[in-house]
Order: sequence, then C-alpha cells, then structure tokens
Amino acid sequence: MKVVFLLFDSLNRHALSCYGNKQHLTPNFDRLAERSVQFERHFVGSLPCMPARRDIQTGRLNFLHRGWGPLEPFDHSVADILRSAGVITHLITDHYHYFEDGGAGFHGRYSSWEFIRGQEKDKWQPQFLENEALYKNKYEKNQHDFSTDINSKLPYFINREYLEKNQQFPLAQCFDQGIDFLKKNGNKDQWLLHLELFDPHEPFFAPERFLKNYPEALSGKIFDWPSYGRTDISPSLLNKLRANYSALIDACDHYLGLFLDEMDQQNLWEDTWVILTTDHGLLLGEKEFLGKNRPPFYNEVAHIPLFIAPPNSFNCSPQKSKVLTQTIDIMPTILDIFKQNIPEQVTGYSLLPLMEKYSEKKSRDGCIFGQFGSAINFTDGRYSYFMYPLDPQVGDLYQYTLMPSNMRTFFEVADFKDAQIIKSLPFSQGFPVWRLPVNPDTKANMVKRYPLLDAKTVLFDLDEDPDQRKPLNDLDLEISIRKKLIRLMMENDAPEELFSLYGLELDKN
Repeated sequence: MKVVFLLFDSLNRHALSCYGNKQHLTPNFDRLAERSVQFERHFVGSLPCMPARRDIQTGRLNFLHRGWGPLEPFDHSVADILRSAGVITHLITDHYHYFEDGGAGFHGRYSSWEFIRGQEKDKWQPQFLENEALYKNKYEKNQHDFSTDINSKLPYFINREYLEKNQQFPLAQCFDQGIDFLKKNGNKDQWLLHLELFDPHEPFFAPERFLKNYPEALSGKIFDWPSYGRTDISPSLLNKLRANYSALIDACDHYLGLFLDEMDQQNLWEDTWVILTTDHGLLLGEKEFLGKNRPPFYNEVAHIPLFIAPPNSFNCSPQKSKVLTQTIDIMPTILDIFKQNIPEQVTGYSLLPLMEKYSEKKSRDGCIFGQFGSAINFTDGRYSYFMYPLDPQVGDLYQYTLMPSNMRTFFEVADFKDAQIIKSLPFSQGFPVWRLPVNPDTKANMVKRYPLLDAKTVLFDLDEDPDQRKPLNDLDLEISIRKKLIRLMMENDAPEELFSLYGLELDKN
C-alpha cells in the first residue's frame, strides 16, 4: 500500500471552489475533490502550527496539557510506527518550525527527510542588514521589523531577496521533490510520502506570474504579512493583503496540479491513497480580525478542508461526507490503511469505516479544540461553543512535559519555580513528567493577547448563523453542550485543575 499525505498550512476552506467559493476557482483542488471523500464537517484539534502537527503525529489532543512544543518521548508517532513496521516514510517540507527548538523530534521519526529552506523566519541567509532603505522602499510600513530579535521579521526580507534573485521558490521546490519521489518510487510498495507545504501561510509570497490577475497586489508597496489582532488597516491595504493570499492560493493550486499530473501519468490511483488537509485557517478581516491565535477560533480558523482519495480498489465512491471529523483522526486513518494496530492512547478514529459503502458506523457526536490557556471550544457540526477561563489571571494552569522548550527558546529558570515531577500521566506510558506552573508574567501576556473584551463564553447555531454573528441565549442547550464538553475533556485526560479554571467543577460532579 502507498499513501501520499499532503499538508498545507493556513489553507482556508472557504478559499476553495470545491467548498463553495464561486469567485475564486481552484481547478486542481476541485480535481482531487472529484476523486475523494470530501469531508464537510472537519475541524481542527490543537492550535496553532506545531500543536496541530503533534495531533497529526499522535492521534490525540495536546492543547489541554501544554502549549507549542516538540514531540514527547512517550508520544506514539505515526511516522515512527510505520517505519518500525517496514514502511518507508519520507518527509519533504519547507515548514521550518520542525527545525527549531519547539519542533524537535518530528522529522527524525521518518525513514528519510528533505528540508527546503527560506520560508518566513527561517534562519537561513546571513542577516546582514546592509540597506535598510531598500526594505522600507519595497514594503509597507506595517511590515517594517528590522531588529535582530529572535522573533523579528528580518530573516524574511533577506530570504525573499535571495529567493527572488535566484527564482527558487520553496513551494515549487517542495512539489518538484514530491514529483521526483513519485518518478523514482511510484512502482514500489509500502511507502508514505508526507509532502508538507508552509504555504499559503503568511507572508503571502507568490511568484510574480501568479499576481497578474490581482492588480491590487501589484500596486504600491508589498503588503503580505498581517499583524495578528483586530483589523486596524485601511480597506485598500486589506484588499492588497487578500489579493496576495489569493495569488498564493493560485500558486498552491497550480503546483498541486503538476503533482496530480504525475499521479495520472503513472496511474498511481490504482493502489495509492491521497490525503490532503491543513492545520488551521486564517482570518483576513472577517469578524474584524486578522490572523489566528488572538481572535476567537471562528470557523474561518477552525473549520478546515479534508480530502481523502482512496485507491480504485477501495469500496468507496467520491462523495461529500457530513460526518464530524477532526485533525486527530488523520493518524489512526493512516495506520488503518497500512493495517497497523492503533495504540490505546489514541483518541482519534480511523475514517476508513465511515468511508466504505453501506457502512453503518456512526461518527462522533462532538469534538473539542483550542489553544493552550485560551478557550476550550466545542462543536457538534450544528453548534459551536467558545468557553473561556473564568479569569485567566486567577487559578492554576500547568504545562505537562519532558521537553521544556517554546517555539524558538528553551524554558527559563523562572518556569521551574514550584515545578514538580509527577509519576505519570494516563497517556505517558510510565514516563514521569514535569508539572510546570504557568508563571504570572505569562498569564498576563495571555490576557494581553486574548483581551477580556473578546474572551466571552458564547454559543452559535451554525445552521441558522453560519457567519457566527448572532450569539444564542439558550441555557438548556448550553448545559447540554457543557456536559458533552466535560465528557470529551475527561476522555482526553484533561488535568483536574482545568475544570476549576473554566468553572466546570460543579457541572462535572
């Protein structure tokens, strides 16, 4: 058996014509959809980027226990399980977070891997700022960030100059490598190709030929990288930003088409599965917000695309499925394809039984998703519910880990104040773990990032109000949803202190 797993970053569901976008055609995503089970109610799990990837690798939610971080020594990795079973697992990616402190342990689980350099803040080209005026003249002032801080945008400006000069675009290089893998190995068996694209994540850097249909993007200085939070830019700048995103979607669609051409040429559809999804979406001015993380997780961020194209031998017809699925289902589905046992710690479900003709297996009745320390969100496909801490600065909040690192840095000494080593967690396979209290400064930063103005526990009816503009006031319904949410938290081994932090201790009992 063979599997191609295509993972984009920040691929908005509503940007694709197969999901209903009538203004922006994406013929190659449509082309894959015509072969696929297209899941209509697929949702995120843990957010943002690396937490989502840990969900994908392990088949269980991690946002209840820690924030952004590496794979843990006790994690079951789908790549490692398959490699140990004799399946060749190959990763091709330009997602540079895998190669930072907070992404450790992921790529090493594969049989082999290829890293394409130059995306966003990838520390690639030497950061000599020889001509600051060049960047000020080229980019809108909203993007000027030339500091040498580890989190600054300076690497992007320097990387982009190099990539444009040499016409080496990471998106194109990734797909070229993927096509080359198919050419060399399409006639072999028992492999997983994980082809992962950082695009269309911001900055929205597309080759100029994809900008020709977007005069807004080409007029004036470049604006392709929004600051997260409330929309505070002019309508013209917002249109420029959206145009750059649309051009990058066109680029993703184009290169996907080249990859599908190779699939066609080799007739790999006879014995190869193709799974395509993303980690999360992105707000581009909807709900008066830009980005992710800081706004509530509206459906623009949380409701994401998923296509699974089975080989012709599988008993399944192309269709649009209404079953409720989420990110943690990817790992057990891939294991099921290769007929590998699914570890007991996995809380996701294989989707194969739901895809088969005449299957009577029922899907889940709800799922929870979110980001560590922010809202715990619930949906059953009909309703969405955002539940925030009673007071994010009061109450206990702990990270549970053996890998104390953040996105780009290690934990500091202050993070270990009052830390404890606990014997084990239900899913840590006997490993002891650090129980690290989130310090007051970090809590204060969370409040700053998630202002109380937006941190309102709220309920929406997605059938009657798909844009999530009119909160419901239905106490009985809210009580019913809270019971489901509590059950799902318990099934995912949520720490006891979270029930108090979110005001659920009485409901739980």
